[in-house]
Amino acid sequence: MGVPVAIQSFLLCSTPAAWLDWALQNPDILLVDHANCEKKAASTALQMLYRYVAHDALLHKLSRLAREELRHFEQVIGIMQTRGVDYLQLSASRYAGALRQQVRATEPGRLVDTLLVGAIIEARSCERFAALAPLLDTGLGDFYRSLLASESRHFADYLQLAQTVGSMQDVRERLPVLLEQERALIEAPDTEFRFHSGVPKTAAQCWQGGLG
Repeated sequence: MGVPVAIQSFLLCSTPAAWLDWALQNPDILLVDHANCEKKAASTALQMLYRYVAHDALLHKLSRLAREELRHFEQVIGIMQTRGVDYLQLSASRYAGALRQQVRATEPGRLVDTLLVGAIIEARSCERFAALAPLLDTGLGDFYRSLLASESRHFADYLQLAQTVGSMQDVRERLPVLLEQERALIEAPDTEFRFHSGVPKTAAQCWQGGLG
């Protein structure tokens, strides 16, 4: 199973091969940061449940999403325990924070942008699971394939909610801005590997210099 067509056409770029190579060189960090991502996704959904209590559709969809993300978190830490991977503290990648810096400060733009950022993060996670799955051992590859359906649904839910609470014109205007920022983060050099990091700095330097 590859990247869902809707997500492939939504994102502005695919995960670079240099990041996939980096992931294979850092299997323990991949699992630890994956666990962190699931935990953060659940936390973000819960924060929105507290903030936006007047939106019935949002409450129902994000309540379900939070439960699923916590279930995925439990599955990842189970895999880590089976493989003897310690759950160490990792610094956060710049990815989600940089995207959220683009969120407008006032409502309803703040909610629309937050939902669009959620859709983008879920789409990228789904795309990376699909890209990684064929490269990993059977157990982990099968697990990542099993996540594609839920990640794709979370992407669709966030996007639909943004279109519901905001105007279609607002969504059409904001989405290209946020997607371009996401593309830049995915293709830019990073010094530390994380699930949503860019490419290794040395690889990016070689590519920019025409040596890759």
